[in-house]
Amino acid sequence: MTREHPRIAVAINPASSFGAHSAQGMRVVEALFEHGVEVATLIEASADKLYAATVRALDDAPDALVAVGGDGLVNLAINALAGSDVPLAIVPTGTGNDLARGLGITRQGPDAAALRIVRALRAGSIRSIDVGVVTTPLGERRFGGVVSVGFDARVNARANAMRWPRGGARYVLATLRELVSLRAENLTMNDGSETLDCEVAFVSVANNRFIGGGMAIAPEAKLDDGLFDVVRVDPVSRLTLLLLFPRVFAGTHTKLNVVHVRRQREISLTGAGIDLYADGEKLGTLPASVRMLPRELRVLA
Repeated sequence: MTREHPRIAVAINPASSFGAHSAQGMRVVEALFEHGVEVATLIEASADKLYAATVRALDDAPDALVAVGGDGLVNLAINALAGSDVPLAIVPTGTGNDLARGLGITRQGPDAAALRIVRALRAGSIRSIDVGVVTTPLGERRFGGVVSVGFDARVNARANAMRWPRGGARYVLATLRELVSLRAENLTMNDGSETLDCEVAFVSVANNRFIGGGMAIAPEAKLDDGLFDVVRVDPVSRLTLLLLFPRVFAGTHTKLNVVHVRRQREISLTGAGIDLYADGEKLGTLPASVRMLPRELRVLA
């Protein structure tokens, strides 16, 4: 960055954690001003309007785009940044905050977060990470974290609908409630060289290690290796899944014989009426294809 006064666009999700942290976004803006930053504040009543406002702001080539919110807002920012060299900074205030966790970004107060961003920008501390692209009959969507199919997608849907508790505990409770209706899914997976017809409890196509507020679903996944860790879990009983569940937080579940992990650059998934989520956002139902864009996204480290 060469400008004396950096210009930053700040996208704020007023509904992050159901409004519990909406004031934090405006305080981040104020703190950036205090550090001599020119700020374009982006806050809208809907995700579609916020996306459009963010794309317009990026036309002015700011020095960074800051996303103040959870994984849903980060996903919106990743899609708005498609084809852009503008780096992304994250101020996590949502429920899961999983991409921030994968990047080593912890929750901070607004003033500390603003200082972190300004220091990183002035030092040129930028890294490039991979981005995935999901193609469904509804179109394309980029993601930074994990594509979920099966049980973990249904947990995601339930967690999104819950207003209590806040934080990662919501995903724990949603998981326990979804156990009641546990079922296997029949789907076909193709990686371009091999086709597998199988029954699964769930499949996670992971760019990031974490999902659901800190579950290490793909403990060996790296954000910049150009590969997905595709985690497939065989059909299991409710008791087995309940026993497996605590191991997901530690990442030791992949040692079990019902869990299979393959590293791939692309994969297609086909199945009837099976919901698909990416970064916690519903993308529709299968069929879908997922491909990797290596080191496509610049982020402030």
